[in-house]
Amino acid sequence: MDKPVIDSVIAKFPNDVQGTVKTVWESLSPSEKNTFTALVKGFPSNSNLAKLLIKLSAAQLKQTFGTLSRVAIVGPANVGKSTLYNQLIHERGDIAKVSPLPGTTRVNQEADAGIFEVVDTPGADAVGEVGENEKEEALKAAWEADFLIILFDSIQGIKKTEIEIFQELSTLGKPFVVALNKVDLVKADQVGIQKLVASHLGLEVEQVIPISAKSGKGLDQLLVAIAAIEPRIVAALGKALPEFRWRLAWRSIISSASLSAVIALIPLPVLDFGPLIINQATMVLGLARIYDYKINFQRARELVVTFGLGFLGRVLFQELSKLGGLPGWLLSAAIASSTTVVMGYAAAQWFEKGEKVSTKSLNQMTRTVTAKLLESLKGLGKKRPDKQKLQDAIAQSLEEIELEK
Repeated sequence: MDKPVIDSVIAKFPNDVQGTVKTVWESLSPSEKNTFTALVKGFPSNSNLAKLLIKLSAAQLKQTFGTLSRVAIVGPANVGKSTLYNQLIHERGDIAKVSPLPGTTRVNQEADAGIFEVVDTPGADAVGEVGENEKEEALKAAWEADFLIILFDSIQGIKKTEIEIFQELSTLGKPFVVALNKVDLVKADQVGIQKLVASHLGLEVEQVIPISAKSGKGLDQLLVAIAAIEPRIVAALGKALPEFRWRLAWRSIISSASLSAVIALIPLPVLDFGPLIINQATMVLGLARIYDYKINFQRARELVVTFGLGFLGRVLFQELSKLGGLPGWLLSAAIASSTTVVMGYAAAQWFEKGEKVSTKSLNQMTRTVTAKLLESLKGLGKKRPDKQKLQDAIAQSLEEIELEK
């Protein structure tokens, strides 16, 4: 596709999504560009509906097509940045020097982590002429990075200096995750310290990931947390770390299912095929990337239709509507989400094991997930909720549902 044509396609996206789309487009191979073009052409002809769907699908588009190139580890001196860096890097020859003395790392060091480029940085809290140079190095790396791991120390805790570092890094506008290192040294007080750190930084306790960079404990939680915040890394993690694939796939499925619920709120014919198939096909493409399975958009769309869950969704809606007492929006949202969940599960099984889940099993699973979602969403009341509230409710409910791998 030549530049004028792709520019006209990008212009159809909402202004706040165009930058993401451009970044995605520029990172694609020729075959991926064809797939992306097919995806965009598949969006509804209604301009407003297409824009809404594209805007809501930004995370899925990032995951399906995007790449993440550089992650910087930043924080105060002597909190274990180099140790964490050494856990992540791909080549042992790139190992950073580690010592208990502050200031061991004086300049930025970058290496291949197999899933992204990772950058080790000097302490961002040093003082004096040398310290200012080190801080400047750290901030330069943070500015140039695509993602930040902001690392603190369980022993040192969070004082004024740490809060200032966090605030300065936050203002860069980069996606980030906060990790709390050396939790193996404070086992008895780990939860209390984690809560205190979160409180001082103005975060929820779940946003502070406890790790031990020395032993590697909590590294899996850190990587999954990064994937949750930055969708572009999901496929790379799945490819490099097969043992994480299902966890990453499930997170992707939850994200797509919550989007399906929002689509179901749009005034359309019951469980309108078009937008839902686009969302589910995009999800299938993303799952294929996690499992390193080659597939194009057309094939993904064929898989969605082949499983026949759209038809089952319509039947379920008709059956449950007869029971009365449940508002239409609730039924549509729950069924759209459940069919997306089951579609994602079936695709993941296919990509990982080459096994096709039976129609009987898919039908039973859809009914089970729908029932659980309906029960958990009743608390929202009969009035249609706003999109964000519904997405959050769906995601929280699905986090509690465990499907067998």
